[in-house]
Amino acid sequence: MRNLPVNVLFDCVLQVLSGLGVCGSWGFVDVLGLEDEGVSSVPSPSCALMLLFPLTQQHESFRQQQAGKVSGGTDLYFLKQTVVNSCGTVALLHAVANNPTHIEYDGDSALKKFLDETANMTPAQRATHLENNQAIREAHDEVAAQGQCRVEADNVNFHFITFVNVKGQLYELDGRMEGPVNHGTTKDDSFIKDAARVCRGFVERAEGEVRFSAVALCHT
Repeated sequence: MRNLPVNVLFDCVLQVLSGLGVCGSWGFVDVLGLEDEGVSSVPSPSCALMLLFPLTQQHESFRQQQAGKVSGGTDLYFLKQTVVNSCGTVALLHAVANNPTHIEYDGDSALKKFLDETANMTPAQRATHLENNQAIREAHDEVAAQGQCRVEADNVNFHFITFVNVKGQLYELDGRMEGPVNHGTTKDDSFIKDAARVCRGFVERAEGEVRFSAVALCHT
C-alpha cells in the first residue's frame, strides 16, 4: 500500500492522543493494507479510519467534482481546517468526536474540554476555536518537534482525512472541504472494509503513487 514508514502515522496519533488525555480500551492500530487481506488483521469492532495520502493533481481535480456531494449531516461533528499543517489534528478530532460512546478521557483532558466547548458550534466556529486552543496546539507541536509527524518526500504534500460510521452511514471527513461526504450505508462489522474500499479509490486515482498509510480506531 505504501512506501511511508509504518510508524510515521501510528506513533504520531498515539503520542498526540496521550498528550491530550485520551485513555480507555479503544485506540488506534496500524492498517497493513487496504485490500481485504490487509484490513482483516484490524481488531473488531472498529469505528474510524484515518488515511494519510499524497495530494496529487488527480486528487485535486476529483475534489472539485465532489464539491456538490457535500452533506450537511446534523448528527456529525465536523470542523474546517484553517491552520496550515493541522490536517492531522483535524482528522484526529473528527475520529474521536464522532465516537463519544467509545472514548474515555482523563479528568483534565484538553481534548474533552475542547469538544464540550465546541459541541454546538458551526464548523467555522470550531475551526476558530481550534486556532486559539493553546493546549491542543502545544500537544501537536511537542510531537512534531520530535519529527514523528513529519512526512516529507520529493516535495509532495500529504494530507489526513477520516472515515467514520455515524448511525449506519459511512462518512468521509476532510477539513479542506465544506462538509462531510456520505458514501452510503455501513454496519459495525463491515465498516472497516467499507471505508477501505473508498480509500482504494484514492490509490487508484493516484495512478501508481503508493505512499499511503492508515490507522483504525478500534477496541483493543
